[in-house]
Amino acid sequence: MSLTHRQRTLLKWLLEMRRTLALGFPIMAGMVGHMLMGLADTVMVGRVGVEALAAAALVNTVSHVPVVFAFGLIAAIQILTSQAFGSRQPREAGEAFRHGLLIAATAGVLTAVGLMILGPRLEFLKQPSDVVAACQNYLIYIAWSMIPALVSHATKQFSESLNNPWPPMFIIYAAAGLNVFLNWVFIYGNLGAHRMGLDGAGLATLLSRIVMAAAMVTYVLRSKHTRDWLPPVWFRDWSLTRLREQWKLGFPVGLQTLMEVGAFSVGALMMGWISAGAMAAHQIAINCAAFTFMFALGVGMGVSIRVGHAWGAGLPSRIKRIAFGGVILGAGAMSLFALAFVFGGRIIAGWFVLDPKVVQLTTSLLLVAGFFQIVDGTQVVMISALRGMSDVRLPVIIVACSYWAIALPASCAFAFWLGFGAMGIWTGLALGLVAAAIGLTWRFLRRSHEVRNEPLPQGTTAFAHAAP
Repeated sequence: MSLTHRQRTLLKWLLEMRRTLALGFPIMAGMVGHMLMGLADTVMVGRVGVEALAAAALVNTVSHVPVVFAFGLIAAIQILTSQAFGSRQPREAGEAFRHGLLIAATAGVLTAVGLMILGPRLEFLKQPSDVVAACQNYLIYIAWSMIPALVSHATKQFSESLNNPWPPMFIIYAAAGLNVFLNWVFIYGNLGAHRMGLDGAGLATLLSRIVMAAAMVTYVLRSKHTRDWLPPVWFRDWSLTRLREQWKLGFPVGLQTLMEVGAFSVGALMMGWISAGAMAAHQIAINCAAFTFMFALGVGMGVSIRVGHAWGAGLPSRIKRIAFGGVILGAGAMSLFALAFVFGGRIIAGWFVLDPKVVQLTTSLLLVAGFFQIVDGTQVVMISALRGMSDVRLPVIIVACSYWAIALPASCAFAFWLGFGAMGIWTGLALGLVAAAIGLTWRFLRRSHEVRNEPLPQGTTAFAHAAP
């Protein structure tokens, strides 16, 4: 029995969704495992007290901004490796990896040094003086943990782009488990260790990230799945041309992530202008929203890799199916989390903190988070698909307008001019996510139409076809 055209089309869409899920699920699970480190710190530090939780929120806010920019810089590894994999060019993949590792290590050192310089000056951000004093040692540990964090992320991206996402996932979960154990030892002073409180959470994070980076690099160097794609040399014959090309791809991606995360970080600083309790509630709610976001981000990364494979193989006709199939998967998962936030917000807040006022405010913020889950999932899949096509410049403008021309002014107006406080800040951020989802979807539709009308030849490199 022959299939109709509509049935064949449906089967093609279902097949692309299945392949995206097969690749995206372990990436998704790995991202969730990575977030478990932050959630474990939040839960275990929350038992120490509101001041310690607010101090952790302040450090995470100021450190998150430079590190996500660095993550964007090394996103070129994923873009170029996936395109090289699609066009069967092992040398290109290996060179993208080793030059990307150099960028990752350099960015890690610069981030650590910058945070060390910023630490004693946090009061200039108009944060409570007791919170600033409490976070200093914790900040030192977190600052130097950025180097192994970036190295492990770069290595993870390389393995995933070669259709090998499972081992990095298992390594991340092992590191997350180690982090929980070390938190228990150092925060509360178990097994004969000195009771360190918040500082113990920082030490645990540093040690677990060092172990994770060592395990990631060891696996990639020894695995038969990645061996043929490694560079022939590591520490000589560096190419300034390749570094510049990776910078041209990575810098706009870094700006994209910086615009979004920076907006939420400014929102966190606004919370500090209200009270330490508001900042603690924001820390809990943003950790929950970031945790669920990992599911959509995992799908988005799978979409980015698969779009890169199709791009490198010269098969642009599959790009739209891959991308919108990913939107269905990502937005579908996020809708389930939306229900959990809306109807179970108070229960979730009670897992993190005992203070009734903080619990009440966190519940309200999770209600707002529930409403922006679906658009958040849509925008991350769209921007990931664009990255797979090396389209990284115009999305910067879209993201900048969404978060800095819409979200932050709206947050300020709702919170302080109209008097809605913390709820007003989150409502403005939600409007920015809606604008980003609309703008990025429009850009993808336009770009995918252009690509389909101009098929790429097989075996070509990424840079020859980068979007203007």
